[in-house]
Amino acid sequence: MKVLVIGGGTGGLALAHGLKRAGIEVRVFERDVLRTDGLHGYRVGIDPDGSRALSVLLPQELFDTFVATKARDPKYFNMVTEDLNEVLSMELPPVTDPIESEKSISRMTLRQVLLTGLEDVVEFGKEFVRFEQQGDVVTAYFADGSSETGDLLVAADGSGSRVRRQYLPQAKTEPTGIIALAGKLPITEESAKLVSPKVFEGITMVQAPRGFGCILHVMEFQWDRDGKVKEGIGGNTEDLIRRWPGLQFDNTRDYINWGLWASADKLPANVMDLRGQELIDVAVKVTPGWSPKLRRLFELTDPGTCFPVNIWTSVPLDPWPTTNVTLLGDAIHTMTPGRGVGANTALRDALQLCKKLIEVRDGRAELIPAISEYEKAMIEYGFDAVLKSRAQMTSADPMHKPVIGRVMLAGMRTAMRAVNHLPPVKRRMRESMLAYRGADRDEAAFEITPAAS
Repeated sequence: MKVLVIGGGTGGLALAHGLKRAGIEVRVFERDVLRTDGLHGYRVGIDPDGSRALSVLLPQELFDTFVATKARDPKYFNMVTEDLNEVLSMELPPVTDPIESEKSISRMTLRQVLLTGLEDVVEFGKEFVRFEQQGDVVTAYFADGSSETGDLLVAADGSGSRVRRQYLPQAKTEPTGIIALAGKLPITEESAKLVSPKVFEGITMVQAPRGFGCILHVMEFQWDRDGKVKEGIGGNTEDLIRRWPGLQFDNTRDYINWGLWASADKLPANVMDLRGQELIDVAVKVTPGWSPKLRRLFELTDPGTCFPVNIWTSVPLDPWPTTNVTLLGDAIHTMTPGRGVGANTALRDALQLCKKLIEVRDGRAELIPAISEYEKAMIEYGFDAVLKSRAQMTSADPMHKPVIGRVMLAGMRTAMRAVNHLPPVKRRMRESMLAYRGADRDEAAFEITPAAS
């Protein structure tokens, strides 16, 4: 069995690791020309679902490296007003289990971890054009005139998936009406003082009038500005980082990351055409009543890291006839960042698909029925996450309306302030939040075994 994976993102690379460990031939075709190409976003939260998948799919030492290269763990989840007054602050449980825990990861770092050990599997500079199915085989064609034939083609090429457009033309995505601006700035003596200790040590949501929102992440890593392991790290963590070849491709350094969003009508009509300093100026201009400290954070942003995102979402669709082409991650279930589970759902896909392909390898299932079982489960949990994520981030939300939005914001703040002063209620709210993100999810144990010789 030979598997062709289109796209070298989180889900595709994780799947490739699992298949390689299982002795299943796999090739990954990535459009980027170089390993360091692309900004690849900033922070991604890897929840227990995602960690569980990675712990199975990756070789043990590489999973340990993934854990060693995460940012320091957030101590708090905060909700604040636009002038940085606390509405709610929940202390997050300390991390004790490397798998059943939440992790803050740089997307570039995660990419470099996942590329490690796949040097003989990933081909860069391969822009997918189309595929053809002939009998039991499928052939992928690329812009450079080359092609590759295999038994299964997996679309892991993101929300704009060309594979999906050809294979499932009925699968639609649509705008949510929300546009986000994102940027990051280095942690310096000045920038660190612009936020409170709780904000500096946590994940913070700013909920403001007119439906504006902002998220702040402070990311501190185990290495310094020169890429050297920081003083006092020591032990196995230091050893893993020093031995990890991916660090030479990773430009991630300690930073503060912010994302600001609003309904499209509250931003300049040409905002998607703006870049760099122009976007920073927009962020400052549309937040006139916000804390001067927050606006100063925007001003200190590195212009080269600032970009706009038009947030789209998949439209759930009915199951389709299974063939030797399938999909995972954003290629099939693009979702808003409202629940922060997009990457984790892609990793869950990769784990479930790997399980099914190992059943095929061992003769316990035929390929098409195995893929059908994967798709049935993936459609159910994937589009459930799509709908719940959309509910958190859509311009149809009354919060974006001028009058009712202010009433709803005031009511929400009053309720959250009450929770903030009721420890038992706050504890239940925290447990519910963690449970949604995969903590203690009951999934069958699975271990990758090498192919029989």
